[in-house]
Amino acid sequence: MMNKRELELYIHIPFCARKCAYCDFLSFAVPERTYRDYMDKLIEEIYGQSRCFLDSSVTSIFVGGGTPSILPPELVEELFAVIHECFSVAENAEITIESNPGTLTMEKLEVYRESKINRISLGLQSADDHELKFLGRIHTFDDFLKSYQRARQAGFNNISVDLMSALPGQNAHSWKNTLKKVIMLKPEHISAYSLMIEEGTLFYEWYGEEGESGKIDVPVRSILPGDGRNRRMELPPLPDEDTDREIYRLTGSILGAQGYGRYEISNYARPGYECRHNIGYWTGVDYLGLGLGASSYIGGFRYHNVTELREYLSLDLKVAGAAARDIKELTLEEKMEEFMFLGLRMMRGVSGNDFLGRFGRNMWKLYEPVFEKLEKWQLIEINPPWVRLTNHGIDISNRVFGEFLFDHSSHV
Repeated sequence: MMNKRELELYIHIPFCARKCAYCDFLSFAVPERTYRDYMDKLIEEIYGQSRCFLDSSVTSIFVGGGTPSILPPELVEELFAVIHECFSVAENAEITIESNPGTLTMEKLEVYRESKINRISLGLQSADDHELKFLGRIHTFDDFLKSYQRARQAGFNNISVDLMSALPGQNAHSWKNTLKKVIMLKPEHISAYSLMIEEGTLFYEWYGEEGESGKIDVPVRSILPGDGRNRRMELPPLPDEDTDREIYRLTGSILGAQGYGRYEISNYARPGYECRHNIGYWTGVDYLGLGLGASSYIGGFRYHNVTELREYLSLDLKVAGAAARDIKELTLEEKMEEFMFLGLRMMRGVSGNDFLGRFGRNMWKLYEPVFEKLEKWQLIEINPPWVRLTNHGIDISNRVFGEFLFDHSSHV
């Protein structure tokens, strides 16, 4: 019997209780009655798309958002019943759902377990309630603790906690305090990302592209809707570059000392608990995105679904690919570029043997001038067949990745 092709599924739930001040994801609040309409169309899309993947084995599923845990449990139960009906899901598949502590209940967790979800990703961001409020989060650290304990009580033994550093007003001490509080709970996985000021967010309006503080006063009500206060406050400053670097290095040393291995630039895990779904992204595994705005990469083609809810709800999604937009076939050069800069995000780096097997090209010859330059600058270390970033290379990783872009006016 032939082995089935490996496939990952990403399911997008765009709804949330309130848009956070830093968030540029496709997410928004809607009346609860809209949940049912959306899930009906999502299930229709699953039926329509799954017929194209009968020869595939789903090795990971990630339900992201938005806040998937905002959905009533019966809708999640129905969603997964359809997924398991339509796709061949591997027995050992990693199945993750993102959850917000302000929306997670024991009833929901029990349904998740019954639906074969085996991994919970809890969005904490910070253990400091003042920082949480300024971010626009709907929960407190105490809410998070209760949700975490509920997840353990429900039988989940693979929990990831999302943290965010370089927050307004944050310093190394407050970040260290957040790390220590989370480590005491012994989650299996910790994602620790630095805040990015993205266009289209409240933070972008307040801080601007350069992240400058003190430019405007922010109405407190814009951070805490409905609290009734009208006084204004000065923006807390964003950490400077030196503090940001200190926080980043603190993260690695503190988590490393507690048994968390850094396997990707911003991700740490206990042995055996690395996120298989994300590793698939970084190593070029095909993934199918389902739901509003979800992105896909299938057989060398990249596309995304429509991003307007009204349009998505109006489509006949029984027709495979009806929601797909901006379909683009990647060139050989683009595939090689992505292999390098996505693979170098991982601490193990990229393998010349894997490169040769995938593209039929000698990585060492193709990138010889780049490797020589980056090694001279001590941004990479080479230990054939592997090449990986040094600590300094991680610090300026985007600059390193740019070195692997080809001049597309000529052919490789």
